[in-house]
Amino acid sequence: MTERYDVVVVGAGPGGYTAAIRSAQLGLATALVEEKRLGGICLNWGCIPTKALLKGAELAHLLTDLERFGFHADNVRLDLAGLVRHSRAAVDRLVTGVEYLMKKNGITLMEGRARLTGKGALSVRDESGGEARYTARHIIVATGARPRQLPNVRFDSERIWSYFQAVAPESLPGSIVVIGAGAIGVEFASLYHDLGADVTLVEMRDRILPAEDAEVSLRLRRVFEKRGIRVRTGTQVAQVQQRADTMVIQLQGGGEAEAVAADRVILAAGVQGNIEDLGLERLGVNTRDGFIDTDAWGRTSVAGVYAIGDVTGPPCLAHRASHAGVVCVERLAGVAGVRPLALEDIPACTYCRPQVARLGMTEAEAEGSGRRVRVGRFDLNASGKAVASGDDQGMVKAVFDDDTGELLGAHMIGPEVTELIQGFSIARAAEATDAELARTVFPHPTVSEAMHEAVLHAMHRPLHQ
Repeated sequence: MTERYDVVVVGAGPGGYTAAIRSAQLGLATALVEEKRLGGICLNWGCIPTKALLKGAELAHLLTDLERFGFHADNVRLDLAGLVRHSRAAVDRLVTGVEYLMKKNGITLMEGRARLTGKGALSVRDESGGEARYTARHIIVATGARPRQLPNVRFDSERIWSYFQAVAPESLPGSIVVIGAGAIGVEFASLYHDLGADVTLVEMRDRILPAEDAEVSLRLRRVFEKRGIRVRTGTQVAQVQQRADTMVIQLQGGGEAEAVAADRVILAAGVQGNIEDLGLERLGVNTRDGFIDTDAWGRTSVAGVYAIGDVTGPPCLAHRASHAGVVCVERLAGVAGVRPLALEDIPACTYCRPQVARLGMTEAEAEGSGRRVRVGRFDLNASGKAVASGDDQGMVKAVFDDDTGELLGAHMIGPEVTELIQGFSIARAAEATDAELARTVFPHPTVSEAMHEAVLHAMHRPLHQ
């Protein structure tokens, strides 16, 4: 017997379960299919557990700097198993919360692997091999993405790790090579170095965090190297040689070869969409570079089939997926006033030490758009709160259209900037100009004052620099 729904969402990560909630709120009969655990990669193996571990790394750093604040501590040691237990407990608590939201909103939860079998039709196979069939007016694919491997570097779960192993280590490696210096790579490099490992960070492009503004990338590299993290940019991994008691990673960059010994390798070379074995080819759903191709509303090339989140390609961010899910559902439900999600309005955060956050265009992108640009900066070494807190390594940078005062981009590096970037996000959403931001009162003493100072600097009227 075939069950019928208005909407079936395939994949219960942040995009999928949020889309299902909004669908149910709009009165649509909604089902959610998940093969593994509610919350997807973000909640179970990405965003949440890494932030729990990074909190431990932050404490580890603070313990090495206690004397600055007048404290002394002896016999402090890391209980790695305890830190990992805290991380997994946070995950379990939040998964339970998602389960509650499914029940609260009357969403049918299906456990198993979904496959699209025809127009408006799909099957779900459970662990025992049993299969059930369903129909839906709308099917939303939110199957996410998985870590990408390199042709000459493949995960083995023991020595060569993806984030699955890196967030749940059984012991602390003495030395690690991190391949890939995007957000995931620099977070793990920062985390493991603060916990006590010897870390080498390798990136094939010319700078770490290559998606960030060039000034921010350079500042982070300087801080990392000052901390003792070895950074190699413009460098490729030629070979990983596994030996009985160690690995030797052969690097090639700038015409020179280098061999680095390490206990573990963390491969953070990007992700690829989970598009296989979903029945997409049979229906004629277009894909591009290993991701599902969609329009601004999440519509695919096949009517009634939609896709949201990481399975549609970068930027692979949980909050982007959640908002895309809401937009997709409201559009298909005919809600008035729905607007597509603008990629330039999506903030991105990296939770290394120091933190990095951005919104909109980099300075180079803004200049390349043909606009006249004004840029303002403020260094945190002049921030009263940052200096008093002993954490003044960083800056705030704001990019404006010189003619209109429109905020084109904002870039931050420093303490808790991932909590501050939303101020610039609100400004963009409200279409606030530089003049309106300059009139905004920021509290003192806070790190957020640096945002105001950067705006004033862009207007050629700085007060504290």
